[in-house]
Amino acid sequence: MNEEMNMHGIATARLAKKALLFATVLAAAAPLYGCYTPGERALGGGIIGGLGGAGIGALASGGLAGPMLASAAIGSAGGALIGAATAPRPYYRRHRYYY
Repeated sequence: MNEEMNMHGIATARLAKKALLFATVLAAAAPLYGCYTPGERALGGGIIGGLGGAGIGALASGGLAGPMLASAAIGSAGGALIGAATAPRPYYRRHRYYY
């Protein structure tokens, strides 16, 4: 009976971690909704990529600082590149006059 309760506690903790991770990602992505210039998108993508990389590095390394910082730097660079590359381009309407 004690083992059954212990397994329930572990499953609840994992579910809570997943819910917290989902809420964090959603809250971090919400400000990017209104970013349109490549610079704004690169900054936002770098922040989100860095936070995600730090989280993954902390989980993978068991909380060691070196791998966590390295993965945060890689995530930040990748997020900035992807954010700048996916920014919508300005639309310029050209008027053509025919004589």
